[in-house]
Amino acid sequence: MKHIAHAVWNGSVKEGEGKLTTKSEVLNKASYCHNSRFGDGKSTNPDELMAASHAGCFAMALSLMLGEAGYTPDELKVTATVKMDTDKLELTSSHLELKAKIPSIDQDKFMECANNAKENCPVSKALNLEITLDAELL
Repeated sequence: MKHIAHAVWNGSVKEGEGKLTTKSEVLNKASYCHNSRFGDGKSTNPDELMAASHAGCFAMALSLMLGEAGYTPDELKVTATVKMDTDKLELTSSHLELKAKIPSIDQDKFMECANNAKENCPVSKALNLEITLDAELL
């Protein structure tokens, strides 16, 4: 299985701008730039997309693991916060926040599944940074 995205960058790093397009065209020439990554620009940036990817992957992995344990979630709300050390230009951490509505599950089983998803979703496995999790069962 392959998933494809394209990036085109024009200009210098600070004044230039790029466009991102995915094969699905969910992103279709989506703008990204230095100011959106290091300032308050309104376009996207690679770090924001990494956070979205991690949140989505974790939610899907958790849904799978819950299903394998006999549970179907009503709702999994996940926020991923990716941090960068701007001096080193290095992504340092991804913090996952989970608020879950899962009928009939107990706290221990919930945390077991959530921690398993944190450790084993494909994006977590691909990231070389600290991954933390706060999980709340509603």
